[in-house]
Amino acid sequence: MTTPMRRRRERGLSLVELMVGVAVGLFVVAAATVMVSSQLGENRRLLLESQLQQDLRATADIITRELRRSGGLIQAQALVASASTPAAHNAQSVVTPSSGPSSPADVSFKYERTSILQGPWGFKLDNGIIKTQVINSSTGASLGWQDLTDGTVMEVTQFSVTVNRFPPAGQPAVEVPCPKLCPGGGTACWPAVYVRDFVVQISARLRTAPEVQRTVRSQVRARNDLMEFRTGGSPPAACPD
Repeated sequence: MTTPMRRRRERGLSLVELMVGVAVGLFVVAAATVMVSSQLGENRRLLLESQLQQDLRATADIITRELRRSGGLIQAQALVASASTPAAHNAQSVVTPSSGPSSPADVSFKYERTSILQGPWGFKLDNGIIKTQVINSSTGASLGWQDLTDGTVMEVTQFSVTVNRFPPAGQPAVEVPCPKLCPGGGTACWPAVYVRDFVVQISARLRTAPEVQRTVRSQVRARNDLMEFRTGGSPPAACPD
């Protein structure tokens, strides 16, 4: 037989206790939801930043790889004069009409892939997209400009290429000795050798998340040093007669 005291001890939760328990549970669930949402948002941001960084790095690698080849000749021995053949003039340099820190670059350059494929190749910034000049492999004629970056993924806000020449302008160049002095004496007409490097800087932001912005900077030296002939004439000779 159940006594009144035993029945009182076996009763369930009161309404107040139940509501307090539900409130605590909801608070824990809400805190967990906020934490998970924050983690998912941060993970998405990291993925977007990684995608933008990888796209920028791939673009910079393509540009620097091409710039490194500027001035290249298939028959490099043509730069050396013989008794019957004058030396070739290797003055195919990179041209950058505007390469300031906030100006878009329009870069053109030449090098020989084959006797037909000599360029000019180039890169330019056009409406938030970096484009590359395409050359017909059969005729060597230009086929126009093709998108290098995906305009639906990122918007390039700044693209610049700075050309550095060593020794800088105004300083004595490294001269290649010739058998004879210049007319009137001196060595001012002897060939001069310059080392060139290029600094490529690209800034971009994501189309879907403009707050995600990144900048890459790459510096590369041209494999072919610039040999400048200074004897005059057209084409200029390597050394004075």
